[in-house]
Amino acid sequence: MRELLFGSSTAADCRCETAIEGERLVVTAEDCPGGGDLAASADCRATVVDSLSSTGVETIVTEQAGQERVYVGRAAAVLIAAGRFATRVASLDERLAECARRDPVAAATEAVGRAGPVADLAAETGLAVATEAFDTSEQAMTAYTGPTISDARVGVAPPADAALRDQRTLRTEALVRRYDRPGDHLPVYHIEPREQRFDAAMMESLVAAYERMANAAVDGGCHAYDAADAAADDSTTATAVGAVLEKHTGGLGVLEDIFADERVSDVFATAPVSDTRLRVHCDGETMRTNVRMTPSGANALASTFRRSSGRAFSRANPTLDATATVADRQIRVAGVNEPVSDGLAFAFRAHDSDVWQLADFVDNGTMPAAVAGLLSVATERGGACLIAGPRGAGKTTTLGALLWEIPREVRTVLIEDTPELPASSLRDDSRDVQALRTARGEGPSVDATEALRTALRLGEGALAVGEVRGEEAGVLYEAMRVGGGDGAVLGTIHGNGPEAVRERLVSDLDVTVQSFATTDLVVTLASPTSEHGRGIASIAEIVSHGDDVSFELLYERDGSTAAATGRLERGSSRLVESLAAPGESYAEVLETIEARSEQFEESLAVQTRGSEAPTDEVQP
Repeated sequence: MRELLFGSSTAADCRCETAIEGERLVVTAEDCPGGGDLAASADCRATVVDSLSSTGVETIVTEQAGQERVYVGRAAAVLIAAGRFATRVASLDERLAECARRDPVAAATEAVGRAGPVADLAAETGLAVATEAFDTSEQAMTAYTGPTISDARVGVAPPADAALRDQRTLRTEALVRRYDRPGDHLPVYHIEPREQRFDAAMMESLVAAYERMANAAVDGGCHAYDAADAAADDSTTATAVGAVLEKHTGGLGVLEDIFADERVSDVFATAPVSDTRLRVHCDGETMRTNVRMTPSGANALASTFRRSSGRAFSRANPTLDATATVADRQIRVAGVNEPVSDGLAFAFRAHDSDVWQLADFVDNGTMPAAVAGLLSVATERGGACLIAGPRGAGKTTTLGALLWEIPREVRTVLIEDTPELPASSLRDDSRDVQALRTARGEGPSVDATEALRTALRLGEGALAVGEVRGEEAGVLYEAMRVGGGDGAVLGTIHGNGPEAVRERLVSDLDVTVQSFATTDLVVTLASPTSEHGRGIASIAEIVSHGDDVSFELLYERDGSTAAATGRLERGSSRLVESLAAPGESYAEVLETIEARSEQFEESLAVQTRGSEAPTDEVQP
């Protein structure tokens, strides 16, 4: 039996150096002919197996020339089981022990086919089970790879027994393939970043460029493309290396590739990140990816968001809510950390770069023209409206669309903890819009109560609260109580209907029933996972009854659209009465709403005249 020698190779043609770091076996293969590639080099496999005979290792990492390979899951299980088996079987069969070191799958096949203690050892050490899904050891040694400068590792091999459904190239030159597997309800979103196709020379240039940047940081730094120009032998290589280096040093690494795919709306990194592949929401489907974040990569992301947001994110403040620009898209970032999670975890959500207005929803068929007319007039005339719905229903998008219905002469103050509303676009349209950032941790901000006082001191006008979830409730309802000046009071809240909104505000957030009664409308949006997808689920007005309130539906979803209940036409709507100007009758207000609805209908007719109606789904 070979002696176990940590820190050096035990295979004649392998020069890998090994070290155990916690639950990881780290293999440095800089001077090794096999490069630490366990699929290609039996010598490197033997070195690794020798180092795994009696350890608590769960992950094997090999490094060479700026490239890292990570063996986890079934690949790690085969190597670990082979280490145990080789050690124990050596006294019975030295040849089979040697075979297990270099070719674990072949050794398992032979051992299982033999009777007696050898077969027993294959079962006891787990080698038989670990290898049963593989025909060769090369097939078993699938790795997650990536440059050492990257915050993620990518599985190159396609999923076993999978069918390729489509393939496309993103503007970052990453390749995306979709695979479906029989019996697996989750498709695989398989991404191959540009750097995965770098040859040895290009990888060497990438490492040299990164080192140049790191050394230059002491003297004021240098740009990624300048470092690449200095490190590469030709302009083509320099351009490719510079783009990859910029992605990993100035951007968010593989997230830049994923969000370059406009079909991706969400990315989820679940703790522990090194053990869990990223998932994406693409084209309305949840998909499993071939990407794992590294622990150091997750820590680097946390540091980046702390700096950019100015907010604490630590064990003492284990939640984060921030925004980032990724692949030229605005991304909302939610993060959690210990002790509320088993380590760092993130959820990234992209916000549509387009600025939506009510007419866009009508044009797209996700909002009837009659609903748009009602919401437009209610907002224009200073109504108090809450937009409710589950996550992903499009509440913020809808709130942003309502802001365009506020008259130009009315000043608008936006209160948000994370900037998502179209403040700059409204200003570009010559509207008077002031955004205020409320506190969600450290950094320059005010709390919600002070934001309201500030908003009222800034002059009368309309008020929009990005999301009602805490003390923002008190802020919003104080504004509704005092009338919000001469403009609308608008906000969003999580809830699946008016009753749920009442429960959330009154029972959970201590808003009095009398205050809640100042709400004119609750607009509920349907879940994106509902039978007919996103859209208006219901519109309800609130009617006060002293110490209680009731909800009267004005519109309710019927199939794929929201249909009128007839309450407006019967002349019994409290909302219509409240929108009337002095001397204006109920019928005249209703005529105004109907005329506004006809404008939206005409806009749709003009839009579609001579062409087919748009079919792409928008997110109200």
